[in-house]
Amino acid sequence: MDDARKSTIRISHASARYVQADTPREERLMAARGQAGIPLSEMVAVLVLLSRDPDPEIRAAAMHGLTGLPSESLVAICSSPDTHPRILEILAKLHFRNSAASLAIVANPSADESVRSFLAEKGAFPAGEAPEDPVIGMTRGASPDGDALSAADTAAEGCGEPLEEEEEFKSKYQLTQEMGISEKIKMAMTGDKEWRMLLIKDTNKLVSGAVIKNPRLTEAEVLFIAKSPVNNDDIIRDICVNKEWTKNYQIRKSLVENAKTPLHHALRFLATLTEKDLATFAKSKNISSVIATQARRLLLNKKKEK
Repeated sequence: MDDARKSTIRISHASARYVQADTPREERLMAARGQAGIPLSEMVAVLVLLSRDPDPEIRAAAMHGLTGLPSESLVAICSSPDTHPRILEILAKLHFRNSAASLAIVANPSADESVRSFLAEKGAFPAGEAPEDPVIGMTRGASPDGDALSAADTAAEGCGEPLEEEEEFKSKYQLTQEMGISEKIKMAMTGDKEWRMLLIKDTNKLVSGAVIKNPRLTEAEVLFIAKSPVNNDDIIRDICVNKEWTKNYQIRKSLVENAKTPLHHALRFLATLTEKDLATFAKSKNISSVIATQARRLLLNKKKEK
């Protein structure tokens, strides 16, 4: 693939706001996590653009979204002739082990010949199953950014973001797929924020639990974890018993809200919250009834003491 090649991905104005630098971080993070209600036809493009965000947590969430696409959605995107060649290239690099997606890309008239060659070299589909594609002959020798793409870009709605070809898509996520458990544990305990945000989601509890032991872990990351529906209950317990972390009011509040927090810890932290937050929890239907009831009691006692 030509390293010098640049391409432009076009998205609608409604979706473009989630990838702009001046958009609030929380909104960009929400989009990276797939929580912004962006239609599938543009969701992958948004994730690709957010995978280059300056914020490592947003980058990691976007990469997690790209690599964790449901198979049905992935094949639908790979099959659509409206999918940008650059996106097809990225999906090929991330999902070449998925034979259905690979075959869909090979058959897609929008795919560059170099992507088809990449998939063939990777043995991404069983021998003899690659579909005959007359488009290969038609596109051979043509520039990937030729007139057809320019015309499509001119007609497209919204704004574009330039992307340079990178070897980066031997991504950290992909590397985790090739690493053994001991390697992951070592990286979880010593790696940077991007590694920590990836490995905290690892299905192996020894790996995800090792992230909490990383001396570089920040309070902001602990707060993020406390707000997350992590699969490893031990991580939440470790946060609950760490006196330094639980000095942080927002961490305590998030632990009260997190369904994974052991009840006795949640009740202990609940007693340290402000009347305003107690009032919110007293009315909340998103927490256990025990916590909501206790919040009402604490609130009533505070009012009696005045």
